[in-house]
Order: sequence, then C-alpha cells, then structure tokens
Amino acid sequence: MGSRPYTTAAFRNLMNSNYYPLANMKKSVAKLKASPHIDLPTLEYGQYQLLLTPASKWPQGSAKHWHKEKGRVRVDLEAQPNTTPLSKDQPDVVPLTRCALLDASVRKCFNSEPPIPMKTHITTHEETDPGADTHEIRLEWEYEGDSKTPTLLYLTMVCPYKPARDAQVKSVEAGEALSLG
Repeated sequence: MGSRPYTTAAFRNLMNSNYYPLANMKKSVAKLKASPHIDLPTLEYGQYQLLLTPASKWPQGSAKHWHKEKGRVRVDLEAQPNTTPLSKDQPDVVPLTRCALLDASVRKCFNSEPPIPMKTHITTHEETDPGADTHEIRLEWEYEGDSKTPTLLYLTMVCPYKPARDAQVKSVEAGEALSLG
C-alpha cells in the first residue's frame, strides 16, 4: 500500500503472528468467527486485519491509513484479469480478476479445516518494473510431498513505486530552478 510502514519487518511480523504458525491461524479463525463484523464464507482481503490486531498495536500509526490503502489495492487488482487457478486441489476455480483470486485465496486459508497458515510480505515495485505504478499480488501455495492440498500460503503484495521523499523534493527544487532560469 503506498505507505512505507507496511513494508517494515515490524508490520510484517505483527500481521504474520495472526496467520502463522497453524496454532495462531486457528486462534484468528476463532476470533473472526466470534466477530459480528465478519462472515468467513464471504471474507475479503482487507476486512480482517484490524479485527485481529487493534489499531493501537500497528507500527508507526499505519492502521490510520489501512482502509484507504486496501481500497487502492482492491481497485488496482480488480482491473487485472486473472488466468491462474486457485490451487492444485481446485484447478477448475479460476477467479476472473487478481482481486478475486486474492479474496478466494484468503477465504481458502481461513475456511479450510484445518485452516491454512499464511505468511505475508509487502514490498514495493522498482521504478523500472513493468506496471510499477500499480499494485501486484503474488500468491504461492506450499504443498507437502505429492499432496494437492496446500499447507501454507505465501502472499506477497507489491505496492506501486513511489520515489523517496528526498528525491521528490530534489525533483521539485530542480524544476523550480529550471523554471527560474
């Protein structure tokens, strides 16, 4: 999500403590089932984070921007067609958009019995990456041996490239200097 606090180890470790290992994921599922604000069968990415971790515990005040940032993620991913099946055990399920694939993957994790743990990572595009101005989702299931049933989801969110604040200031200053010349 465009803000740098989401890419920190502190944020990643805090969020992942809700989803990994399996014992933590089970606690999170129980917490969400008990919440009147969530329906696990229709769960969407972005709905559960603030319910599992109160805003006061998020590093660098990052919870303050969560709803706006996850909305941007969803808009970007809704515009991206998907051709990837949900998982090896559901090869016929091919959500139409990358956002729908993300939601289906998260639902699979929280609704499976037992639930499937997740490890999340948020990073930022490099300036030269194709699609550097939009969000991207990378989903990788882990399987044990020849099993087609996933045992872990690696969920990587790639946020749009944004020049560092110093670079933006220097760019503006250089532009102003050029316009004065």
